[in-house]
Amino acid sequence: MEVHIPDLFDLKKIADSGQCFRAVSRPDGTYRFITGDQVLYIQKAPDGCYRVSCSQEVWDRVWRPYFDLERNYREISAAIPEKDAFLRRAAQAGAGIRILRQDPWETLVTFIISQRKSIPAIRSVVEMLSERYGTAVHVSGETLHTFPTAAQMRDVGEEDYIACKAGYRAPYLCDAVEQVLSGRLDLEKISALPDDQLIAALEGVRGVGVKVANCVALFAYGRAACAPVDTWIRKIIQQEYRGRNPFDRYGAAAGIMQQYFFYYAQSHKAETA
Repeated sequence: MEVHIPDLFDLKKIADSGQCFRAVSRPDGTYRFITGDQVLYIQKAPDGCYRVSCSQEVWDRVWRPYFDLERNYREISAAIPEKDAFLRRAAQAGAGIRILRQDPWETLVTFIISQRKSIPAIRSVVEMLSERYGTAVHVSGETLHTFPTAAQMRDVGEEDYIACKAGYRAPYLCDAVEQVLSGRLDLEKISALPDDQLIAALEGVRGVGVKVANCVALFAYGRAACAPVDTWIRKIIQQEYRGRNPFDRYGAAAGIMQQYFFYYAQSHKAETA
């Protein structure tokens, strides 16, 4: 099936944007995305069209929300004022990135893992957890594994997480599993909370600070006003904005601007080192 996406949309930039850790490119130009128990193979075709491996019903139900296709990123980028020269440059470099709407549980766990790890290292841990504790699915000649649910991780201990290279984050993962299974953290219920209360609820998990909580709010709950600040973003704020956080001025689009910052930093490391 083919779908038409008229807005800014770049598979490589999305896969490399540091939001999700299971997207992969294949030699034929196809990209594979996994969310929940759904697997998508998607390839660019002419005239803003994309070949996708799912039905129209699944595309509309799962993947349109996942890729945030109801939001017009072209308009958002065009609204960046000329005086913000750095952000305009970053938005041009990152044109085509979308804020992915991912599964809250997977996002919470993967961003706990992400602390002080490179993107390739995060990917490695996430794949090991999926292969050991997730559900096998057979699709397009591949055997893949879904990301394990909290229930599937019920009996995983700290030593098991350490064996998957989670390191000092192992007790944090144990706490996340326990909180979700006990109901102390209801990832569905907190979706109704305003941004500040949502972040506070996420910070109740051991090892989850303001940066990780903002990542989960942005990448799982679609809270585009949340702009996580990591080491790379902090360097840009110091270098380009004299230490003044610029995201407040962008309101409900702050998280999108943060992604442009992050992608620019990752693709221009010599400038932002």
